[in-house]
This record gives sequence, structure tokens and C-alpha cells, in this order.
Amino acid sequence: MDAGLKRELEEKVRAGERLTREDGIALYESDDLAWLGGLAHEVRTRKNGDTVLFNVNRHLNMTNVCTASCAYCSFQRKPGEKDAYTMRIEEAVRLAKAMENDHLTELHIVNGLHPTLPWRYYPRSLKALKEALPQVSLKAFTATEIHHFEKISGMPASEILDELIDAGLESLTGGGAEIFDWEVRQHIVDHETHWEDWSRIHRLAHEKGLKGPCTMLYGHIEEPRHRVDHVLRLRELQDETGGFQVFIPLRYQHDFVDMKDGKIRNRLQARTSMATGAEALKTFAVSRLLFDNVPHVKVFWVMHGLQTAQLALQHGADDMDGSVVEYKITHDADNYGTPNKLTRDDLLELIRDAGFRPAERNTRYEVIREYEGPDADRREAPQPMRF
Repeated sequence: MDAGLKRELEEKVRAGERLTREDGIALYESDDLAWLGGLAHEVRTRKNGDTVLFNVNRHLNMTNVCTASCAYCSFQRKPGEKDAYTMRIEEAVRLAKAMENDHLTELHIVNGLHPTLPWRYYPRSLKALKEALPQVSLKAFTATEIHHFEKISGMPASEILDELIDAGLESLTGGGAEIFDWEVRQHIVDHETHWEDWSRIHRLAHEKGLKGPCTMLYGHIEEPRHRVDHVLRLRELQDETGGFQVFIPLRYQHDFVDMKDGKIRNRLQARTSMATGAEALKTFAVSRLLFDNVPHVKVFWVMHGLQTAQLALQHGADDMDGSVVEYKITHDADNYGTPNKLTRDDLLELIRDAGFRPAERNTRYEVIREYEGPDADRREAPQPMRF
């Protein structure tokens, strides 16, 4: 990138001007990651100071049986396959209750698109989970699942959302977005929920007062221009509804672990490699710079590894996804021992070690507890970049 364009982009960012599609593509073409990260960190600091948010959550996947066979997915199983499972509601409640002593504040629920489970299973599950854990927020279902519920119930999404909210739903998840551009999407997604239905369902959810995340799956067969297009679609929807609290770039994963039956369900990995750490950091930085109307950017450490997650906090991210446990949708982010669980103390240490001040939040992004920042007397203690 020539010096003149760099200055122009810096001036636009510092003046609070909205970046264009061409600006986003130019940022991805820059090979100056330090400059790009510094600019994104400047925006992140202006919006959120030196705080890094986290929550204590657990993931619950009640079934992995799915009608779709998306090219990137190793989670799905077909009916009758050896590892296929579907929990009875009582079993899901028992598992959730076993997590209670971890003082979690959120249960994150995503499932396969089960071909025969009745629609009523889903609101009944939420109601039972909410009765068992009344203090825990339920973040559940992708827009793809809601679209599936429309098909199996014959009800419109508006009525489906009303029933789920009555049963305890507090937020949709951001999944099912992947990459919206059809040039890429037709090769990676094997279901019928694309931009038109995904945006329709989130628009409805926002109208009903549900605020939540939006996501992007990157680092597979897409190009930077597809990432820019994806973010700009979400930015336009956010202009309309204001319902997205956080944007989450999700790094595409190869199937390192889930080959117990000899099948490699992830059909993309023969065609592509995972994004490098540098590419991940660039994606966080450009996303933060483009997404001027979403307050937070989250790094999901399970998909990025702990060190890259810490570095992402210096490249635009200000939220580190919670303590998780048994994240089944994707696996070991770097194949070098990334844990599947972090405790509250682990998260506090990670955030402080990166030079930031931790703050625990709830699903609504309300801060419920603030903590001391890094020890300034430690010579080796890092400090965040300041501008």
C-alpha cells in the first residue's frame, strides 16, 4: 500500500468516517500488519478502553443428527450412524445441572437439523432448562435452525420466536452465516438458509427485542473481497435494526480429531489450508475497522488458540468468548493442545497477561463484575498499545 493511501485511510478512521468496500479490500491487501493492527486497536480503545469482556458459559448440543452435509462440517451425523445422538430433554437438563457449580451465566445451544424431531421438542427443552437453571441465560439456535423450525412446524418465524422467547430464549446465536456471497456459499453450505432468510430471521428477532451476535466463517475457499462483502451486508442490517452486539470472526478448521469412524466429513480440507495466525489477526483488524456500528468484536479462543486469541486483543477484539467445555462443532484450533475448557481464573490470567483489564459480562453485554488489571509493578507485564 502506498503512503498516500495509508494516510487517507488513517484520516478517515480517525475522523470517524465510514470505510467503503474499496477501503476494506485495500486494507486486506496491506502487508503491514503492525500498522493495520495499530489502527484497529486505536478504534477498539476509543470504543471500549482497555477492558476485555468475557463470560462464563457452557455449550450444549442436544443432537448432531442433521439433514445437511455442509462441506466444512465434521459435527453432523446421519440417522443410524454410529456416533449419531439425540438427547432426551431430561438428559439435556441433567447435563446442564451438572454445570451449575461452575457459576455459569450462559448456556449456548446449537444443534443439527434433525429430520424427525418434532418442533415442540425445542420450546419444551428451553422451558425445562430455564426451570432447572433460572439464573442462566439461554442463547440458543442459529437462524438456520429457526428456518428449519418453520418447515417442520408450518409456523412463521415470528410465531416460532414468540414461543421460544416465552420458553426462556434470550438471544439467538450468530451461526449459519458462514460467507453470504453465493459465489462461495454454493460450495460450502448444504441447506436452504442463505442471506435472505438469515437476515429476515435476525431482523425479526431484533424487532422482538432479542439482541445477539453475528458471525463470519473465514479462512477456507473465500477471498478477502468475500469477507468485505459479508461484513458490509451485516453492517447494513445493523444500520436498520441495531440488534447486533458483537461480531465474531470464526476461523475455519480442518478435521483434526473427529475421524473415529474413518470418515472425513470436512470436504473442504482437501482443497484449502487453514488461515495462518497473521491472516487471523488481519481479519480481526479489518473487521473492526469496517464494522463501525457494532460495539464489540469477539475472539473465540477455541478456534484460534490461546496465543492468537491474546494477540487478537491488540488487533481490534475486546471480547474473549467464555469458558466453553466440550465444544463439538469444531475442534482443537491449532492441533497443539488448545484446551476445551477455561475457568474464570484462567480467563482472568489470559486477559491480564495480554495487558488488559478483565470484566465479566452477561449475555446482554452488561458488565456484572470488574476486576483488577495487570500488575503494573511486574517488569514483564505487557501493556496494551495506547494512542
